[in-house]
Amino acid sequence: MLNAVVISVIVMVVLSLLRVNVVLAILFAALTAGLVAGLDVVETIDMLVSGMGGQASTALSYILLGAFAVMIGYSGITGFLVRLLINALKGKKAFMLLTIAGVASLSQNVVPVHIAFIPILIPPLLHLFDKMKLDRRAVATSLTFGLKAPYIMIPAGFGLIYHGIISGEMQANGMEIAITQVPLAMLLPGLGMVVGLLIAIFFTYRNDRVLTPEIEVESEIAATSEMEKQSFTMKHFLTIVAIIATLVVQLTFDSLILGALTGIVLMFGFRVVPFKQGDHFVNDGIKMMGMIAFVMLIASGYATILKETGAVETLVEASTAYLGDSMLLAAILMLLVGLFITMGIGSSFGTIPILAALFVPLCLALGFSPLATAALIGTAGAIGDAGSPASDSTLGPTAGLNADGRHNHIWDTCVPTFIHFNIPLVIFGLIAAMIL
Repeated sequence: MLNAVVISVIVMVVLSLLRVNVVLAILFAALTAGLVAGLDVVETIDMLVSGMGGQASTALSYILLGAFAVMIGYSGITGFLVRLLINALKGKKAFMLLTIAGVASLSQNVVPVHIAFIPILIPPLLHLFDKMKLDRRAVATSLTFGLKAPYIMIPAGFGLIYHGIISGEMQANGMEIAITQVPLAMLLPGLGMVVGLLIAIFFTYRNDRVLTPEIEVESEIAATSEMEKQSFTMKHFLTIVAIIATLVVQLTFDSLILGALTGIVLMFGFRVVPFKQGDHFVNDGIKMMGMIAFVMLIASGYATILKETGAVETLVEASTAYLGDSMLLAAILMLLVGLFITMGIGSSFGTIPILAALFVPLCLALGFSPLATAALIGTAGAIGDAGSPASDSTLGPTAGLNADGRHNHIWDTCVPTFIHFNIPLVIFGLIAAMIL
């Protein structure tokens, strides 16, 4: 148990649960990982800093997207959406949450923008959530479901990438499986997430929740939640044009940075927002998305320490040494190892190559079928993404839901998503491994 991954993840989780700022929690976890792995403090810091560049592009894109979201809020167009939703969904909490989960699901497969839609869609709806007395933990659960379940089950968009990594890495390590077989292997684990979502919506968070005290936010996005009467104007039409152009550029060039810049330039060029207030929009964008950007930079450095020191490989090898011939015990242990690794690294996609290199030989020796092996590797990689303080699947929902400062990243996003998704993933992933 004296492994850098285990100890550092425990440190991160404990500090986070004690409401230590997530940046400091991950930083202390990274320092712990380096020291346990035999590095000194200076070497650990140097490795942390060198690894932060791995998410530099993502961090910059999130900040630019935040500025674009503030501009959209300034245009006032989101007020129409909120008023329509108030009339259509009054008293229909479950339908609202299922709709949010559906929209989030589209962001992974049909229009693969990942979390880019959250800072644009969610902050203007916060006032509506409060009017409906909707529990924001249920909203966070719905958003995280949409960010994870589609790529686990559906072979399109990010799902095709994820399934391709699983298939490619399994073949590279000596077990043949077609990419078309992976969706079948991941169907049961994905259904586990569906069960977790339904439990959260219809049982755990069905009661009213009133957040007090209500805090006034100066952001233009928060201001749009005041349902003032206004007519559809040319500025609103041009805002829609800018949003569509942003999406087209992002998908064409596969660059969120270029997409966000396109939207910002068009909002200025169309005179939807005044150029002289550019500093204001950028500053508010940084307030909204700067935290998530910096957390991802620190998390990238932390992941580098875990990988470069060999702590992940050591954990897997030490765990598999005690398995014997028990397929059930092996499956349980592999899923739990995946939980620890992904909680630390914060990326399902980045975890798969590590797990496949170490799990495929073990599965071959124990007699697991290719489908069962794919289910184990895919589920082990996904477990921990929900609930991880360093994952964009939790950071994204928090960035939107905390626009007014009344949503806690750990207790309102990470803990609910961990309970409702990681537990079902372990159970249903284990079932898939034993029956396939």
